[in-house]
Amino acid sequence: MELKEQFEQAAAESKALPSKPSNETLLQLYSLYKQGSIGDINTEPPSNPFDFVAKAKYDAWAALKGKSNDDAMNGYVELVNKLKDN
Repeated sequence: MELKEQFEQAAAESKALPSKPSNETLLQLYSLYKQGSIGDINTEPPSNPFDFVAKAKYDAWAALKGKSNDDAMNGYVELVNKLKDN
């Protein structure tokens, strides 16, 4: 199976995990998905300093800047597979 297909399958499977991951793991999933599907962050930081969720998501994705799409997709697939096995 091609990496892109594995990535898309993992994205679908992530919606039916046996238990809800921690917030930290959810941020990891979010950032790897965004980096794998879009690439480097392409948005401005959130303007509201009290929107902690948006800031955390922005920071998590920005931390992956420079990571290749393939590396991010592989990381996402591996993380989803690990979560499915728990």
